[in-house]
Formats: sequence, C-alpha cells, structure tokens
Amino acid sequence: MWAIKLNADRNIVAGVFPAFLPKSIKKRGPLAGSIARLGALEVRLAATKKEVRKAQRLRFKVFFEEGGAVADAKTKLTRRDADRFDKFCDHLIVIDHSTRNRFGKIKPKVVGAYRLLRSDIAEEKKCGFYSAAEYDVASLLERHPHKRFLELGRSCVLADYRGKRTIDLLWRGLLAYVRHYNIDALIGCASFEGANALAHAAQLSYLAYHAQAENEWRVRARESRRTPMEMLGRESVDERRALAALPPLIKGYLRVGARFGDGAVVDRAFNTVDVFVVMPVDKMDARYLEHFGGQSEKAAQAA
Repeated sequence: MWAIKLNADRNIVAGVFPAFLPKSIKKRGPLAGSIARLGALEVRLAATKKEVRKAQRLRFKVFFEEGGAVADAKTKLTRRDADRFDKFCDHLIVIDHSTRNRFGKIKPKVVGAYRLLRSDIAEEKKCGFYSAAEYDVASLLERHPHKRFLELGRSCVLADYRGKRTIDLLWRGLLAYVRHYNIDALIGCASFEGANALAHAAQLSYLAYHAQAENEWRVRARESRRTPMEMLGRESVDERRALAALPPLIKGYLRVGARFGDGAVVDRAFNTVDVFVVMPVDKMDARYLEHFGGQSEKAAQAA
C-alpha cells in the first residue's frame, strides 16, 4: 500500500519536547503557491480548510476503505480520517486539475497527500509528535537539542495515481518544504500492511540487520508495544528477496538514505505493523536531493 501513517494513542499528551529546544529560530513565512507541476498534476500546501478536508477524505479512502483500518463512529459518519493533530500540521497535497465531475465540468481532485509537523510548531502548540505514542522520540530530541525536525505522516496516494509522477511531485514538495524551513531531519512511522508482524519477518529482519539507525539517531519502540524486528537469523535472510518485498514507500526511503529504529509496533486499529524512520538531511543521498530538489533550489537562487 502506498501509504505511511503515524499511529498514536490519543491520550498521550505533550511533553515530548525538552525545555532547551532553541528559541531563537527566525520565524519563516508560509511556503505559499505552487511548488511544482507535471502536466495536470500540481503539488503545493493546502491553502484552505476545504482542501484539508479533501486530503482527509483521501486518507479515509486509502487507510479505511482500502487498508482495513477500523473506523470509530465519527470517522464512519464523516468519511474523513481526522484527529487533533491536523490543525497543527501543514498538508502537502497533489492535485489533478484535469478531473471532471459527473456533469463533465472540470473539478480538481486531491490525489496525494502528506501531513507535516515541524518540531517548533509541535513545541509551540504543546501537542508533541504523533509518533511519540509508539516510539521514544523524546530521547532523540534530547540528543539533538539544536536540530529542527519534521515529522512525516498520513502519506497516501489514490490507487489510480500510484506512479512515478505523483511520487516525484510529493518528493519535490517535501524537499522544497525542508529547504524553506531549514529542516535538519525527517522522522515518522512507515507501515507494513496487515497487523501480523510474522508475515513481514524477512523484511523486518532485513531492516534490523542492514538499515538500523546509528546510535545517535536510533529510536526505540516503547516497551509496552515493542515487537523485536530480528525475527530471523541474519544468515537466514535472503537480502535480495527481502528488499524486493518491502512496501514501495519504505523502499523509496531506503534509496534516499533513511535508517530505521529499534523495534516494530503492531497497530491493530490501523491494521499495520509500523517501523520508525529517521532521515538526517545531511546524510540523504545527494543524487536524490538534486533530482527532486534541484529545480526548487535553483529557482530560489534566481528569485
């Protein structure tokens, strides 16, 4: 499934941020306007509540109708995947400007989305990070008190659009956002479809043995929810087959240079097995930064 979500116990409160996070960061204006466009597809930040609701409806379709997540009464009624974090986040969306309604009139449609939460906003609003319910994010922040973090979540793409163009646009949007706000590291929880961790034993073991984050960036799953990822012995893992079987988004993160936390978390409500992703920007593959972000950077320099 082309999706990444951040799963959290909604009773977890703020308090994940150490008191010594830098206060002197200069406020940046919003990243407004179109970021990139390929034909009829455009990527930009949602500019209105109506566009945020469209992203939430897309998330409902992907996570609940397609992915088997269990909806509560309100979610069933509204047919939107929404929670308290949405109002604190920026919503990166891909819009198809060529779609038509049943009367033949052009009606743009949101076909891809990411939810973005910066560490300075999460601290200011006292909402914490969404992934903190599953992983000990606080220890990571304490190790890097002067870094600016960006939590990625609720990423999804409509089935008919799960191809190179949409994914390229999402990456271009992400990297434009990273540059605009001087982000130092990307974090979040990526998901395997299905709540049976054993079904993903080879892939989880591969990540544990070959893609675990270095100690300074490693985040451990909360003990009450932790499932060891080393389910198979190192010698039993067929690296090529395990890599090929990874979900497309996790595979994409690996190509860019992502590393993964210690332990997986089973989320039965969302019917997934989650792993923690961390991507320090200065360790990301320069080829991908240039490919997806080069245009944005050149345009900024020329402006």
